[in-house]
Amino acid sequence: MKKLFLDDIRTINMVYDKSMESEFDIVRTYSDFVDYIKTNGLPDFISFDNDLGLDNKGEVALDGYAAAKWLVYESELDLTNLKFKVHSANPVAAKQIHGLLTNYIRHLNEK
Repeated sequence: MKKLFLDDIRTINMVYDKSMESEFDIVRTYSDFVDYIKTNGLPDFISFDNDLGLDNKGEVALDGYAAAKWLVYESELDLTNLKFKVHSANPVAAKQIHGLLTNYIRHLNEK
């Protein structure tokens, strides 16, 4: 089972049990997230942070919500069986990510 962890700062054991560390690949930016999936395919499970710090220009980086929107609107991947968790400390963004993915996966499964 492939698992992906999107977070700019946290380590796996800050969110999950330390024994799960080897189960995840970690990406720190939106671009790394997109590149990882384009290269490796859709993982079985994704853990989302939202706020991903600053980009190399010192501006607010594209966030976890942008990554979720990329999955839904641009990736053309079958998300029917995607499992995910939102571990972001940003409650508004966490609801946005969760709502977007939950509703889209529900829609796919109703077809």
